[in-house]
Amino acid sequence: MPPSAQNQAGGQPLSTTAAQGTALAPQHFDSASSTDPKSKLDSAKALTESDATQEFEQTGRASWYGRFFHGRRTANGERYNMNAMTAAHRTLPLGSYVRVTNPSTQRSVVVRINDRGPYVRNRVIDLSMAAASALDMQHSGTARVTIERISAEEAKQAQRDMLAANSDNNVK
Repeated sequence: MPPSAQNQAGGQPLSTTAAQGTALAPQHFDSASSTDPKSKLDSAKALTESDATQEFEQTGRASWYGRFFHGRRTANGERYNMNAMTAAHRTLPLGSYVRVTNPSTQRSVVVRINDRGPYVRNRVIDLSMAAASALDMQHSGTARVTIERISAEEAKQAQRDMLAANSDNNVK
C-alpha cells in the first residue's frame, strides 16, 4: 500500500471519509486560523479611489485594432467601438483610466481600459482606432508609448479640456 494511504499512527489504511477529511482541512500558511473569528479579511481595509489609482507607469510598444473587431464583445462585456477612446491591457483593472503618450510626437490621450490584450509579444497596450489616430500612429501601426494610470476624476477633467480645445479650434 502506498505510504500516502496509510495512517500515521498505526500504519492502517485510512477510510475514504477520513482521507477526504484530512485532504480538505484548512491549511495554515502563516495566516489566520479558520476558527479565529477575527481573520485577516475582517481587518482588511476597503479599497478607495486613491487605493485603486496607485502609481503605475509603463513604457513599451502600443498597437491598435479597428474595423475587424468593431461591434464584438470586449472583456468587460460591452461592444467594442473603434471610434471610442478605449484600450486593452493585460493587467490593469477593467474600467480604469490611463494617459497614453507618444514621446516622438508629444501627443497624449486618455483612454479607458475595457478589454484584455494585446496578445502579441512585445506590446504593452492595444488602442482603439480613435486613440491611435489621436496619437498619430494609425498609419505606422505601432509606436513606442508611455502609459500612466490616472483617476476617474483626472480622466473627466482631461475629457473636458479636450472638448474645450476642440470647440476653440472649431470657432476659428
